Amino acid sequence: MPVPPSIVLTDAGFAWPDGTPVLEHVSASLGPGRTGLVGLNGSGKSTLLRLVAGELAPTSGSVTTAGEVARLPQGLPLRTRERVLDLLGVGAAVDAVRAIAAGDASPRHFDAVGEDWDAEARAAAVLAEAGLPPDVLDRRVGELSGGEAVLVAVAGLRLRAAPVTLLDEPTNDLDREARARLRELVRTWRGALVLVSHDTALLEEVDETAELHDGRLTVVSGAYSTYVAHVEAEQSAALQAERTAEQALRREQRQRVEAETVLARRQRYAASDWANKRRPRIVMNQRRTEAQVSAGKLRARLDADVARARTALQEASARVRDDAAVRPVLPDPGLSAGRRLVDLHDGERTWELRGPERVALTGRNGVGKTTLLAALVTGSRPAYGPWAVARTERVGYLPQRSDGLDPAATVLEVVREAAPSRTPQEVRYALARFLLRADAVARTVGTLSGGERFRVALARLLLADPAPQLLVLDEPTNDLDTQTVDQLVAALRAYRGGLLVVSHDDGFLARLELDRRLELDRDGRLSELPAPGPAPVPAAAGGRPARRPR
Repeated sequence: MPVPPSIVLTDAGFAWPDGTPVLEHVSASLGPGRTGLVGLNGSGKSTLLRLVAGELAPTSGSVTTAGEVARLPQGLPLRTRERVLDLLGVGAAVDAVRAIAAGDASPRHFDAVGEDWDAEARAAAVLAEAGLPPDVLDRRVGELSGGEAVLVAVAGLRLRAAPVTLLDEPTNDLDREARARLRELVRTWRGALVLVSHDTALLEEVDETAELHDGRLTVVSGAYSTYVAHVEAEQSAALQAERTAEQALRREQRQRVEAETVLARRQRYAASDWANKRRPRIVMNQRRTEAQVSAGKLRARLDADVARARTALQEASARVRDDAAVRPVLPDPGLSAGRRLVDLHDGERTWELRGPERVALTGRNGVGKTTLLAALVTGSRPAYGPWAVARTERVGYLPQRSDGLDPAATVLEVVREAAPSRTPQEVRYALARFLLRADAVARTVGTLSGGERFRVALARLLLADPAPQLLVLDEPTNDLDTQTVDQLVAALRAYRGGLLVVSHDDGFLARLELDRRLELDRDGRLSELPAPGPAPVPAAAGGRPARRPR
């Protein structure tokens, strides 16, 4: 017997309270296995997950699920004072078991345990699957790195074992080893799993791929590479159909012009006959009437043929994608090649970043990369460990999360705050390059998707006046679709300022033409490693990118 779907969407739609539509007439069934949900930033993926989780109610249609739904949200807002045990949902049971083992036989402890006597062992086991030691159980969530917190949260969902689980961009903040652990968790997941991610390696672990595009949800059986092949074949056929339709329209239009030429020639002959009185008037009147009727029928038929050909072309063109792309243009900071921008210290050695150098800062989760960047930007020095000193005041900082943006402010207000000398129209024009057009600039930041918030933060950074001489980027590919990553790479490669970037995405780093790669270890020491690359920019980035000046 066929296995019933885990999620069914029937003509589902959703709009924000101000009437802005996000999803319209979405119908699809998602299977009981692992589903990768893909789509451009702002297409509504996170909103769709919230509808499935029941956090939002559809404004039209319906969403049904095969049981309880658990969700890992994008951005992972955690209660940092909680213990990992509490985040896993077994804190009360474990505390009760420990109290009983210590000799406290209070009935309330037995009530708290219920049948869950092995809660601590099960929690330790699921943490081990995520690559985390058992001593993490009693630590506070705030003591964990961003990547460790994500793994703990995923482990908690695995322990919860809900019939349907939703993961929204779980690879954000994860280092290379943690991403491998997450892939293994996904590969062995029990129950239905819907996964939103821009990590193509992770998307290779799914059973089917669902794409949200232009408000339609299309499900393709197979992993991400199968979906890509499907779209490429579909678009190849669509382009061929469009070319055929264009040729048919030109042919019908040409026949229409030729017919008018013939009709005009006949009309001249008839006018000559009339003027020269070559035939009786009654005969010429009859022939003129017949000719007018015949010409009218011919024109109507040819016009109908042209209209059908034009409609066929419109339908064929509608099947050809015209996915808009972010096209950021980074300003020229007027930086000399020898200008000293940053000193990085680890107590033993100092590394300098000068002029338009590209430096990557890598290392495992929890070693302090984000702390080091934050200290660089704020000018503070930590009590221990490495530190950094900025030698320029013109530093543009893009933090790992866009939570610092005022959720109640509009996109236009947030960006103009960083560029007060620019007129609203200038800012609107610049925001259009970041796919923030028309009414989008009047939306509040709190209603934006993760990718849209990133574009706002990036626009705010790049439109700052004066232009930054140094860009400090912390995991800039988080929340971005692959097309936007391509455009960001092209812009950074053409940038004439200095760049200090933290990323666990080796493919992204390889395409930046790095000058150096510094690795930070758990002891706070910096060491220089070979820079990855060079790697070609995919065709989706829009051809050959401009190379930065040396």
